[in-house]
Amino acid sequence: MSIWLKNATVFDGKAFMEGTRHLVVEGGRIAHLGAEAPEGFEGQTLDLEGKWLCPGFWDLHTHLREPGQEWREDLTSGSLAGAAGGYTTLVAMPNTDPPVDCPSAVSYVARKGRELPGARVLPAGCVSKERKGEELAELLKMAEEGAVLFTDDGAPVRSSGLLRLALRYLDGTGLAVMEHSEDRSLFGKGQVHEGVISAVSGLAGVPSSCEVLGVQRGIELLREVGGRLHFTHLSAARSLELIRAAKAEGLSVTCDVTPHHLTFSEEDVMASGYDGYFKVNPPLRSVRDREALWGGIEDGTVDAIGTDHAPWHADEKDLPFQEASFGIASLECAAAGVLDGAARRGVAAEKVLAALTRAPRCILGRGGDDLLAVGAEADLTVVDPDRVEKVNPRLWRSKAKHSPWSGVVLKGWPVLTLLGDRVLWRASEEQ
Repeated sequence: MSIWLKNATVFDGKAFMEGTRHLVVEGGRIAHLGAEAPEGFEGQTLDLEGKWLCPGFWDLHTHLREPGQEWREDLTSGSLAGAAGGYTTLVAMPNTDPPVDCPSAVSYVARKGRELPGARVLPAGCVSKERKGEELAELLKMAEEGAVLFTDDGAPVRSSGLLRLALRYLDGTGLAVMEHSEDRSLFGKGQVHEGVISAVSGLAGVPSSCEVLGVQRGIELLREVGGRLHFTHLSAARSLELIRAAKAEGLSVTCDVTPHHLTFSEEDVMASGYDGYFKVNPPLRSVRDREALWGGIEDGTVDAIGTDHAPWHADEKDLPFQEASFGIASLECAAAGVLDGAARRGVAAEKVLAALTRAPRCILGRGGDDLLAVGAEADLTVVDPDRVEKVNPRLWRSKAKHSPWSGVVLKGWPVLTLLGDRVLWRASEEQ
């Protein structure tokens, strides 16, 4: 395939280039990028005037439910949903049934992940066997089969001793442990943030300290034994203060936040009438916490934005709040939701785009200063910053047809996703 993307405003992973640029893809690789149009081009031409051409969006944290829970989502439906949301690459969480905790399971996800019709899927492996937090899984053998990071996500690594061992074991490999930060004794039977909403509703609250103590544990272990530690879906202002200090100390620590924690708060849960579609772990916290996350994006404390896309069957979410499953589906509107939120707050679009493009690659050890170099794989996302759409989950490619964004009008949407020699997805011209 040969395609000329002309008159684009190019974001290179760090900043927007001056003026407009022309990018040519031939044979799945970038053949030309410059201010001058290519000479003698023969192939498809797309005029991107007014649109942003970026390195493809990567999601570090996606629940695709395969193997074993395919009625909720599978690798194919998640791949298609990711492409429609602007993502070229998804990291599949290993808390499946059975869990991805051995080399053969990693090999299955890696092999199938290369053959999908939409975004490619990279496997994460469990830290512990069966995610029980008792015995270290075969981390290096899973890495040989394609695991790009290790996590017991859905829960923290249960044993501090095991987390310490994993960090030490992986030190020097470049591979990170991704930690779901949570003190299980403080979570208990929690349903919502411990604050105004728990006081008003009477629902059991989850205090911010539940997350903060988990962050403290991880940082102390990292300081002691080395390694690389990535904290996922942070939600509390105090958590970011700890990450900020750890980075200043020079520790190899990174973090991500989710689109839903950047968009919603406990007030939205109350306003929804305690709709189960707003139920998530960690819970949607205070407005102050939410705005602190945006501050973390602005000052670089937050490295990446990961969706934590958690698809459930409608029967598992359309329940009284106390009975609904934890998790929010968002792949197809996540990037638009964050771009819209940034524009409303006056946060530079470059900050969001960097968190969707360069940062996830760097965390996986696949980053670089020139993601759009001539000769590099064509891994591209095009965003129309002026496109306005209403979120309609019924039209999603994901099996999850529900979301707290349902009916919300957002401005700034991905309109083209391209990987190698394939256009994975292209938006309709109709808005």
